[in-house]
Amino acid sequence: MLLEVRHVTQYHYAEPVRESVMEVWMQPQKSVRQRLVSFELELDPAAQLFSYADAFGNAVYHFDVPQPHDRLNIVARSAVETQAPPPLPLSLDMGEWDRLKSDFVRGENFDFLRHHGFAIATPALAEFVLTHEVDRLRARDPLTAMRELSRIIYESFSYTPGVTDAESPIDLALAARSGVCQDFAHIMIAICRSWGIPARYVSGYLFTDREGGDRSDPDATHAWVEVFLPSTRWIGFDPTNNVEAGERHIAAAVGRDYDDVPPSRGVYKGEAESQLAVGVSVRRARAALTEPEFIRIAQPAFTSGGRRRVPANGVNYDQQQQQQQQ
Repeated sequence: MLLEVRHVTQYHYAEPVRESVMEVWMQPQKSVRQRLVSFELELDPAAQLFSYADAFGNAVYHFDVPQPHDRLNIVARSAVETQAPPPLPLSLDMGEWDRLKSDFVRGENFDFLRHHGFAIATPALAEFVLTHEVDRLRARDPLTAMRELSRIIYESFSYTPGVTDAESPIDLALAARSGVCQDFAHIMIAICRSWGIPARYVSGYLFTDREGGDRSDPDATHAWVEVFLPSTRWIGFDPTNNVEAGERHIAAAVGRDYDDVPPSRGVYKGEAESQLAVGVSVRRARAALTEPEFIRIAQPAFTSGGRRRVPANGVNYDQQQQQQQQ
């Protein structure tokens, strides 16, 4: 499936700020099932873009707008060709629980086995696990348990934007029995890690199918969970929509929780209040690109407008994080 993504982020300041420093995690990953055809970042005001790979291998772009400005626009455009993952077995043998305890699995996935940040064990989570008899799933094989856990979260929470925000702990969603994909992913990750199953947070996009039952907001970024099982390696589950991650899911970055991979984050100099507006669109591309076209657009190109196309002293600093919820 060839998909096009347009992700617009706009910051408006009540009065001009003196400088903004930003990082963005918006470039789709390159993987076996996901070919990055093109990626472009456009900045207004213009700024020099730099990039690096973070500790989890994600592509991160950062820039500095050193002159006064009362707005900051970031437009990310991507073209991605996705493939459906290989079909999973109906179940695994119970020996998978023992394989998860091996030194190799635990050593290789150390970061994704520890409770961290938003994905932590809390009394409210323990009550949810008890009330819904979630721990009974450990009597099943790990793959079946993951499918059932995703279903329980899907059925136990309503998808309601505005109940939580980017900084909300999971207890808020647990109390309200509602939230957004970020909350559901954190809840599932925390439970998986408590069972000794490595789990990581995936930030990205979804080609939404409302007629097929998707609850996700088609105008927002998306988040889901990947778990590591020795027999299947990393596989994705989307508890927001009660589906396994497939060719409609576009992964941009992975981390321990949302705070590792927000779509954008930064600081600015000044005392002005800021407002954030975000718009996302994911649609089918009208036609597949030919090989010469792919080679041409994959070459790095720079323009004075702050656009980059890639292949696959007594100053008060306002430390407000400029973030958006998924």
